[in-house]
Amino acid sequence: MDFNNIMETVSEKGSEYITLYGLKLVSAIAVWIIGGFIIGAIIKGFSKMLEKSKTDPSLRPFLQSLVGSLLKVVLVITVLSTLGIEMTSFIAILGAAGLAVGMALSGTLQNFAGGVMILIFKPFKVGDVIEAQGHTGGVKEIQIFNTILKTPDNKTIIIPNGGLSNSSMVNYSTEPKRRVDFTFGIGYGDSIEQGKEVLMAILKADSRIINDPAEPFVEVVALADSSVNFAVRAWVNSADYWGVYFDTNAKVYNEFNKVGLNIPFPQMDVHVHKAS
Repeated sequence: MDFNNIMETVSEKGSEYITLYGLKLVSAIAVWIIGGFIIGAIIKGFSKMLEKSKTDPSLRPFLQSLVGSLLKVVLVITVLSTLGIEMTSFIAILGAAGLAVGMALSGTLQNFAGGVMILIFKPFKVGDVIEAQGHTGGVKEIQIFNTILKTPDNKTIIIPNGGLSNSSMVNYSTEPKRRVDFTFGIGYGDSIEQGKEVLMAILKADSRIINDPAEPFVEVVALADSSVNFAVRAWVNSADYWGVYFDTNAKVYNEFNKVGLNIPFPQMDVHVHKAS
């Protein structure tokens, strides 16, 4: 075969490959562009649907991202199929790689699953005050892997969602009313009736204390080592909890001093016997 025949054969084969794969490449590019527009329209419509259904604002970005990612994966597979790439082997390789990555990132996936559970079932929301994993603070942000708390002294606490979704948690903001509990003591020898009267008068004089679901409660709860202790309970609106708590402590101290009731402190009597 001479040089001219070789060049002619190469030219013919090249034309065939260009025609075959050129059309596939153009088709793949067209599928990618059109698919991108369609995905954008679907995500936009999905976002409007979430707004109309009044879905929790903290859940919307996650759902939009999840739907967008799934649609883009489908688009990539479609483009590769258009190029003539055998997808059966590709999907098998992708599945094996996904399994390996999943095993390596098991903790991260657990946090991801925990974030999904929190966003769906909403045991708390942004702005709530919660106690979890040994920390207490206001929920600043619910991310897909972590929840961000802000403490009263302005520290930022980052809690992984995996542990947060699988352990006990206290939400202080769920109910509109809370009960404030105190324990106050008077000295042995002081009048129990007078102590109860003073404590009840302090509670009834505070307009922030409410009678629903129960009226203020004052009763002797223990005869302790150095004091007679009263259990004092009062219901307040959640927003008034700390104000009532701090103010009542100060008022009890001042009123006990005014009426002569002793606020005892731990003490020990030592008796020395002289040997005869």
